[in-house]
Amino acid sequence: MPVPLFLEPVFQNKIWGGRKLAQEFNYQLPAGKIGECWAISAHPHGPSKVMSGPYAGVYLNELWRSNPELFGYPQEQVFPLLTKILDAEANLSVQVHPDNAYALEHEGELGKTECWYIIKADPQACIIYGHNAQTQDQLTKMISQGDWQHLLKKLPVKTGDFVFVPSGTVHALNKGILALETQQSSDTTYRLYDYDRVDIQTGQKRQLHWRQSEETINVPFIAPQLQIETQKVQHSKIISYVKPPLSPYFAVWGLEITDDCLSLEHQLGAYTLYSVIAGEGYLQVENQKYTLSLGSHFIIPATITHWKISGLKLHLIASEATEPEQ
Repeated sequence: MPVPLFLEPVFQNKIWGGRKLAQEFNYQLPAGKIGECWAISAHPHGPSKVMSGPYAGVYLNELWRSNPELFGYPQEQVFPLLTKILDAEANLSVQVHPDNAYALEHEGELGKTECWYIIKADPQACIIYGHNAQTQDQLTKMISQGDWQHLLKKLPVKTGDFVFVPSGTVHALNKGILALETQQSSDTTYRLYDYDRVDIQTGQKRQLHWRQSEETINVPFIAPQLQIETQKVQHSKIISYVKPPLSPYFAVWGLEITDDCLSLEHQLGAYTLYSVIAGEGYLQVENQKYTLSLGSHFIIPATITHWKISGLKLHLIASEATEPEQ
């Protein structure tokens, strides 16, 4: 019988991280400032491992190569998505990600379009989102002068907000935000500004990438217009946050299940990624039930076409990769 793929998270130390992932999700964290949980990942910098079933112990990047039927015999050479949970104990660096063309040429991997679901935000929390430069020359001048106060746009955020961050967008999560991130499977980041912080391990300031940033930032900044749609199913909600054509690489939606059992199937892609960010419940595939607990992450492979999810105050974020650019 086809089975879901429950995955073991990989945790990443970050200069801006904290310990909130243990408090909020009961994760057993390694020592240090843990800023990122790589929850569903086939990236070589932190691949997830299947926890149970016939593929137990196999890394997702290996499974992608060895069992393409699980992913609908994909065209892509690498698993295209990466799901993270981020704990911003301090401000992240102000940064930008390249598009596919630039990243493949200069970094040898995918570009990065991403998005955030804000799981929790402190009062008055905000993000850096976009910039005020109207021309390339103005951008270069403001960067070279370090005029961050006038260059950077700030956007207030609260619990439950959703933010779409296409490649080429200047952005940063700021202190006091816990977010689930869905992104292309890439670890390429160009830093514009890092608050002059010194890395304790190296004793040096982290590298900045002004030339690459100037070559990849979209000028002028035009905020994408989301069309968030909510579908009520009995007492529950299915919320579509972003999908093609606005988001060419993935679709993301939320499921807020309240004392219901939802019958589900793949929407735009061959396989579906899920993360449980609140509550508990059950996944049912044919006659088999699997417990869903806070902080669990799993993939419904292409070999499963119908499944059910039930719960009481169960909240999941789901995503699917869409057809790659031709």
